[in-house]
Amino acid sequence: MTQFQDLNLDPKILQAIEEAGYTTPTPIQEQAIPQILAGFDLRASAQTGTGKTAAFILPALNRLMTPSPVNASGPRVLILVPTRELAMQVAAEAVKYSKHLTRVKTVCIYGGAPYPIQNRELSRHYEILVATPGRLIDHMESGRINFSRLEMLVLDEADRMLDMGFIEPVEQIAAATPKERQTLLFSATLKGSVLQLSRNLLKDPKEIEVSSPHEKHENIDQRLHHADNIDHKNRLLEEILTDETVTQVIIFTSTKHHADQLADQLAEIGHDVAALHGDMNQRQRSRTILQMRQGKLRVLVATDVAARGLDVQSITHVINFDLPTNVEDYVHRIGRTGRAGAKGVAWSFAASRDLQVIKRIEQFTGQKMNLQVIPGFEATFKMTGKSTSAGPSRRGGGGGGGGGRPSRSGGRPNSRPMRSNDGPRFSREERPAGERSERPSREPRERAFNREERPAFNREPRTDRPAFNRAERPGNREERPAFNREPRTDRPAFNKEERPAFNKEERPAFNREPRTDRPPFNKEERPAFNRERTFAGGNRDRFGSDSRPQSGGGYGRGKPGADGERFGNRDKPRFDGDRPQANRNRPSNGRFGQAKGKPNPTRFSP
Repeated sequence: MTQFQDLNLDPKILQAIEEAGYTTPTPIQEQAIPQILAGFDLRASAQTGTGKTAAFILPALNRLMTPSPVNASGPRVLILVPTRELAMQVAAEAVKYSKHLTRVKTVCIYGGAPYPIQNRELSRHYEILVATPGRLIDHMESGRINFSRLEMLVLDEADRMLDMGFIEPVEQIAAATPKERQTLLFSATLKGSVLQLSRNLLKDPKEIEVSSPHEKHENIDQRLHHADNIDHKNRLLEEILTDETVTQVIIFTSTKHHADQLADQLAEIGHDVAALHGDMNQRQRSRTILQMRQGKLRVLVATDVAARGLDVQSITHVINFDLPTNVEDYVHRIGRTGRAGAKGVAWSFAASRDLQVIKRIEQFTGQKMNLQVIPGFEATFKMTGKSTSAGPSRRGGGGGGGGGRPSRSGGRPNSRPMRSNDGPRFSREERPAGERSERPSREPRERAFNREERPAFNREPRTDRPAFNRAERPGNREERPAFNREPRTDRPAFNKEERPAFNKEERPAFNREPRTDRPPFNKEERPAFNRERTFAGGNRDRFGSDSRPQSGGGYGRGKPGADGERFGNRDKPRFDGDRPQANRNRPSNGRFGQAKGKPNPTRFSP
């Protein structure tokens, strides 16, 4: 059996591996590490929880033991991940295995975290950068990241990144890195768009496929329970949570709102529970995951944001309250239990319309779900054969979520009306022959109102009241006198000629002669206004306050001087006392005497 000592890793890295409690590499590590150390590009496929992170972290650290030939700042290893939780997990693994390497530092950036903290981390020296694509592009556009000495690019969970729409950001980031880099791609599957992306980014890659879909999660007991509606699911969930073997459990729902709602319901009945979804900020999500790892939470209600990157060894059960539409998401969901070879249990609640989703999951995994029936919680339908015998229960409205999109009536969209639950339901194989022909016909329903008994409508005119006679109506036009348009003779007509005209010539002219009833104003006899001229720096009113020096005879007297004095006499000194006058001969270009090419001087400077 291969040991870590046989993989040609640095002794300091082997020491960290030994302290972490690992002695034997997993199959993906045993096959991938030698290929990466040899310098080949690699695309690898392995099931979740098999040690893919260490498969690229350990050879990356071994490469960092050699100094970089490029004297610059920036990362030497770039690891792209789809979610924040996975970014923090990969960064923690890098720190754990590099704790004995003094020159290796890891920086982790992702969305939802404050920019100033990340800017400070990126301004220092570091070798490994773990990032989500969106936040990394933000820092690249700000000019904070230099890829001049990048040696290795790792795409972790590449299929998930493409599902989340990160294909263009990934290509943009790869185009900004050096072409001589080594590129590693890890994914749950190597098909479709993932395979096309690997062809565009990788050069003559080595391919490793540790497990096929038919070999996945053999250590996880996959159980299936039929549920009529959402109330039935809630009762099943409460019954399962009463089991003492359920140490820690993750409950997956299809929507964020339902995750919060279900977490509140479980908290009301006394469970240590928290929710985890994309609408929570990063601080709340990190705190919830930390509480789960510390054992402070027994139940976690989450969306698919926790399907990848959440590594908690103590999770014993996973419950699919709502089945996912994507079969690969189902594989990652149940992969949260049974970590590191441990045994796990995965429950799935299925409504009657989830038949096709269950079939796709069983075909993808190559395993049959074990149908379980809890006494007292039996469903009213059975999904046997190729189709369900009856639609969902009327009361539940089609199972309250799951694989299909509900319609207003509770069943499938554009489907026939649902039958009632009064009688037993059979699948096509269980139905006795000739049942359709022997089934009694439905009795006709009595009509509340019989048309034949209703009297015919009588269209004859009524004779119990007099007919309406227009001729007798008062105000008949024929009887009304015609409008008289003749002019009135009871008052005289208006004559414009008799109106006296206004004569402008008779109006007295305006007298512009000076008044003689008061003596003329003599400026020479007016006493001079004595004001103490002061200068208060910084408190200069514009229109002659006590704190501003004045010149001339008050407001509006005199002409503006060449030095920018707006309200004052040019012939009078600007200041009293010992202060010298401003230089009137300096060149001016502006309102306050600013010279060309020079800063604006203080207006009242000497």
